[in-house]
Amino acid sequence: MRETYDLFVIGGGINGCGIARDASGRGLSVGLAEMGDLAGATSSSSTKLFHGGLRYLEYWEVRLVREALRERDVLLRNMPHISWPMRFVLPLSPDMRFEGGTPTSNLLGTVMPWLRGKRPDWLIRAGLLMYDSLARSKLLPGTRTISLDGTPEGAPLEDRFHKAFEYSDGWVEDSRLVVLNARDAAARGTDIHVRTRVVSAERDGQEWSITLAGERTGTVRARMLVNAAGPWVGDVIQGVVRSNAKEGVRLVRGSHIVTRRLFDHDKSYFFQGADGRIIFAIPYEYDYTLIGTTDAEHHDADAKPVCTPEERDYLLTFANGYFKQDLSPADVVWTYSGVRPLYDDGASSATAATRDYVLKVDATGGAPVLNIFGGKITTFRKLANAAMDKIGDHLTVTAPWTHDAPLPGGDFPVGGQPEQVAALRARYPFLTEHWALRLVRAYGTEASAILGDASDAACLGTDFGATLTGAEVAWLMDREWARTAEDVLWRRSKLGLRFDAEQVAALDAWMADRRAPA
Repeated sequence: MRETYDLFVIGGGINGCGIARDASGRGLSVGLAEMGDLAGATSSSSTKLFHGGLRYLEYWEVRLVREALRERDVLLRNMPHISWPMRFVLPLSPDMRFEGGTPTSNLLGTVMPWLRGKRPDWLIRAGLLMYDSLARSKLLPGTRTISLDGTPEGAPLEDRFHKAFEYSDGWVEDSRLVVLNARDAAARGTDIHVRTRVVSAERDGQEWSITLAGERTGTVRARMLVNAAGPWVGDVIQGVVRSNAKEGVRLVRGSHIVTRRLFDHDKSYFFQGADGRIIFAIPYEYDYTLIGTTDAEHHDADAKPVCTPEERDYLLTFANGYFKQDLSPADVVWTYSGVRPLYDDGASSATAATRDYVLKVDATGGAPVLNIFGGKITTFRKLANAAMDKIGDHLTVTAPWTHDAPLPGGDFPVGGQPEQVAALRARYPFLTEHWALRLVRAYGTEASAILGDASDAACLGTDFGATLTGAEVAWLMDREWARTAEDVLWRRSKLGLRFDAEQVAALDAWMADRRAPA
């Protein structure tokens, strides 16, 4: 481990790990400290989509949408194991009503201030045409109109829905995206320190003196600091760096619910609400449906975000306006919530707050610090590029390189998952189809490195349940910084949906014993 770095990054979410990866590939020595687990907060609590954000067009966020849409193809090519194309079905309401009222703050309200709630068909179609035009995708098909009468897409919906628009976006395993960026950064020389808090950072001439506590303790030095602390970016500015920077962060909580699988096809739904908001209903982890998200103000970064009963009921009521099956709280098998650290642009509501990122360098008094505000998971790589442009004003960096650089395990073509699964099962005949698919969707071409020379399941060590074995957990501990059962079951995977309390305890005990000094 180094004692002195060119660049030191605070925060092990997608922005921090993406910047560390980019910077280490451009010739900088990089250190990164994450106070908890990688992707331990916002970056494991998204809706898990690579998308442009169709609804952001209503707020004139055209540049953000264009950048995100163009980036989808790049990301799908570079990580086809943890991301894949997905079609979205947007049912059109036959019973639409326009209510009078005060003008809304979005584009819809600006164009037609008398219109509130659900958008008319022609406006949705215009937005989707713009969406496709901005994307110019070579991988994903464009928008089309489909029937909901007697079709798989219409089967789970109420009979009053007869027509829908269908368009493209993408899925991503968000927390694995973070870990794989960290792994690639480490392979290029970055020192990754998890469960390590930056206690203080003080300017000492043209360098930072950074005090660490946790798994890595002591003091390190760096020529430049990156504050990618997500919800805690303001806390780092005020309490760690003690800067007078005036930019602020707006914390917005997004909650999701997970139910048993509600439909039998692999497409997702985009639902409009009478309040003007939208939610998604997405196939999730083979046997479940993910429904979300909400937008609610969250006032304390240290307060653990949870899906409140009110948010749960809001999502259930929203979904019940579309699905034939009437959902109740008893149908919810899991909830999760994350805090999005948006740039505080003074918007009137959490929904209207910008999702764009803002990068600010403070070089007052010596060594510079780059503060990261906002950002979307879809634009993490573009954010890292923009950060490197700022960093390049202070440090010498080489040319951009991440555009066509696969993440670990992603060196196969888009749409090639079935071939990877078939090849894995041919080499390891004891794997079930589901087991092989789970491994490919987590590790891609590296799945065989975990399985090694195993001739049967017993060769993989302890069977923890749900196809999780000792060999895989050892890989996660040795290569992916997993320390606890929670790290394995809720961030390196979502197998926590299939584990009971006794199985969790057994996994935690096994991992603790493996970590114990000999």
